[in-house]
Amino acid sequence: MKRTTIFADDNLIKEIKEISKEENRSAAEIIREAIHAYIRQKRHRKKKLSFIGIGDSGKRDIAERHEELLWKKAIK
Repeated sequence: MKRTTIFADDNLIKEIKEISKEENRSAAEIIREAIHAYIRQKRHRKKKLSFIGIGDSGKRDIAERHEELLWKKAIK
């Protein structure tokens, strides 16, 4: 584990210290947990949404015309 320095406004530090006291944990532990949750959320969101729009045809009436379009292809 490496030591690092961050700059945070007074209100954020106050909130961290309050949570630390309420949960009887160190401020460093609270910060590490918050950073880990943030990174996990960012990575998970990218993976989850990476396929959206891959089959976008640009046509907006596909749902309404699906039978017409399917039968048109099958008959040809």
